[in-house]
Amino acid sequence: MVQLAAGTVTLSDRRTQRSWSVEVAAFELSACQVTQGLYEPGAVAGGRLPVANVSWLDAVRFCNARSLEAGFRPVYRLLGDEVDRDRSADGYRLPTEAEWEYACRAGSTGPRYGDIDEIAWYRDNSGERPHDVGGKLPNAWGLYDMLGNVWEWCWDHYDPEVYGTYRVLRGGGWFDEHWSCRASVRRRSHPSLRIEDTGFRVARSG
Repeated sequence: MVQLAAGTVTLSDRRTQRSWSVEVAAFELSACQVTQGLYEPGAVAGGRLPVANVSWLDAVRFCNARSLEAGFRPVYRLLGDEVDRDRSADGYRLPTEAEWEYACRAGSTGPRYGDIDEIAWYRDNSGERPHDVGGKLPNAWGLYDMLGNVWEWCWDHYDPEVYGTYRVLRGGGWFDEHWSCRASVRRRSHPSLRIEDTGFRVARSG
């Protein structure tokens, strides 16, 4: 886990042509995407590959399970597919969309925090498959694969008025063209869907 100081980030949505600033409190974020080996210890070959084919709900359940293992109080309360967040809990959780982009940018202001071929696995260099985490250069704050390899689930709803319960995905993946692997790009999916190029990383409140 990497400790990140508080700051401000400006988010934008291309569809609505809207932008907004968000204050981000200090928090911790995992340096790498959750791996297959961490998600399912001893059950998967290639344990350094990012876990994929996991739904948003799978990711939430993993966060609670890891919290209990580590002696932390779980963040999420689940009742079927309904999920509520306990903001006072100290356990693992998904980053908010603002936290994710703030961490991805690491103080940079362009579309990416470095040259895409040096920092990301995407369609032009991935061989159309995922790669072990941490194989490309990190950003200035020591976070790997913030762009490319697999898309990452965030806590937030994408646009409840239009898309209901759909949740935000960030970062781009191994099958995406370069324009999808940018710090500002937003994608959405239903929280119960499992997609072959979608995984996550975990956060903790500071």
